Amino acid sequence: MEQLTGVTIEAIDLAAWAPAVLEVQAVAFGLGPHEVAVRLPIVGRHALQPGVVALGAMAGGRLVGFGYGMPNQRSHWWSTVIEPYLAARGHEGWLDGVFAVTELHVLPEFQGLGVGTRLIRSLCGRSGLDRSILSAIDAETPARRLYRSLGYRDLASAVRFPNTARPYAVMGAHLPLRDPARPS
Repeated sequence: MEQLTGVTIEAIDLAAWAPAVLEVQAVAFGLGPHEVAVRLPIVGRHALQPGVVALGAMAGGRLVGFGYGMPNQRSHWWSTVIEPYLAARGHEGWLDGVFAVTELHVLPEFQGLGVGTRLIRSLCGRSGLDRSILSAIDAETPARRLYRSLGYRDLASAVRFPNTARPYAVMGAHLPLRDPARPS
């Protein structure tokens, strides 16, 4: 796949790359300038978290995708929002000892080429943990199909984050992630 796309996956310094990753996220996720400005200091704080893993997908010296995550902490904002949804479904244990995939975005022209798969499998593979958790828009999107193909399953649905109109699903998987290129 790497030869087909000409994309390499490499570790990046999240703090140094924050403006570039937010440009990718803005295009891939449809963020406006105000949302990007709000997220910049958040990415900066995430870059300082213990155990953060950040990877970039590079094509011709250009960042075309990225992903980052960290060991989950119950004190993190995201965890405090999803905890009641997980607890209501008997999945509260998924907040402990897991790698939280915080962001994963690929520019539209590089989607469907395996870049996202390579990013998330590399992220989780470098985590040193045996489970992963993430949130995704609660709809049948290409991202949800990708996550399912890798072994993620729904732990909670109709999760509401403050200041977001769309509901999210929380998904979890045991690591290592499945290789979707290999038959089950």
